[in-house]
Amino acid sequence: MGTSRTGAAGATSRIHVSRTGRSASAPRTGLKAPLSVLQPLPLNEILLGDCIANLEKLPPESVDVVFADPPYNLQLEQALTRPDQSLVDAVDDDWDKFASFADYDAFTRAWLLAVRRVMKKNATLWVIGSYHNIFRVGTALQDLNFWVLNDIVWRKANPMPNFRGRRFTNAHETMIWASKSAEAKNYTFHYEALKAANEDVQMRSDWFIPICTGEERLKDGAGRKVHPTQKPEALLARVLLSSSNPGDVVLDPFFGSGTTGAVAKKLGRNFIGLERDPTYAKAARARIDAVVPLSDASIAAPPEKRAEVRVPFLSLIESGHVAAGETLVDERRRFQATVRADGSLALGAIIGSIHKIGALTQGLPACNGWTFWHVERKGKLVSIDEFRAKVRATLTA
Repeated sequence: MGTSRTGAAGATSRIHVSRTGRSASAPRTGLKAPLSVLQPLPLNEILLGDCIANLEKLPPESVDVVFADPPYNLQLEQALTRPDQSLVDAVDDDWDKFASFADYDAFTRAWLLAVRRVMKKNATLWVIGSYHNIFRVGTALQDLNFWVLNDIVWRKANPMPNFRGRRFTNAHETMIWASKSAEAKNYTFHYEALKAANEDVQMRSDWFIPICTGEERLKDGAGRKVHPTQKPEALLARVLLSSSNPGDVVLDPFFGSGTTGAVAKKLGRNFIGLERDPTYAKAARARIDAVVPLSDASIAAPPEKRAEVRVPFLSLIESGHVAAGETLVDERRRFQATVRADGSLALGAIIGSIHKIGALTQGLPACNGWTFWHVERKGKLVSIDEFRAKVRATLTA
């Protein structure tokens, strides 16, 4: 969560100043004069200043995905202490304070409208928050005609306990994932990649990820946290791997300590960061400069099933992987069917596709015949889907 109420990073980026009409100087950052209106995208740069003012200078429909970690408006009334009376390092910075809910709502609508303008037609937006603000943000999103795709619960493996013992421990935060409108149907979502990473089970909307600790947590010279709400890189990695592609432009309007930029650079994405606090921006810049990008092979998303070359079952017969007259069985050898020369299967007097016959044998309305049917080779059962992959490889080579 960044400090700009109105707050991103990359491989060779710079920090630009938009607070004054003159260029400023700072050690090792090469601060520049403010951007002119609608200047070409400042890829992999941190823009220092008011986020809404900087958003207004970006070209319309220019970013592919937005990750926003806005102020939570925690409304802390007094310092928090542990049972031993030691002070809790809570979020009590000025950037998280608003005079009223009305002020916070106005701020939320303003930055959402500014972000909406720079989102491409099929771009998506992620907003993270706690119970203090996420419901108000969600209302604003829907009022502004964003289309909510999911709410994701980030369940923290090591949350801060409730020291007063008067409430449940706040063990999660909520992310809203939304498209620009209900008409935006072609947004990026790597369903197959997420499923493969989750042991071939569809990825759920509750993510169990530890909070940012250890060496990943940025510290100043005195050992204090540089930013009070630094998000873990694992969280941002899952966000970007699920909803962006290598080369995409990722915007973070509340850049803070630069987690979005660091992960974007590592995963081969471009970023644009907006941040009001020069201390945070300087720490983020140093952090991102130290990131080593992963190889292209390690970040390329696997092809979606819908994009793969279609291979009919008949091709397996024509290529010699399966023979006409051969018997197919399921993995447990409970059911069997005979392969016909035309690529269909015979189940007694019933003729049909590998999918139809697979469903009929089980008494089910549907079946994926590619994964259901197997053939015996050298005393072991082999899925016919393995043969389909071999045929597909010859077609796409």
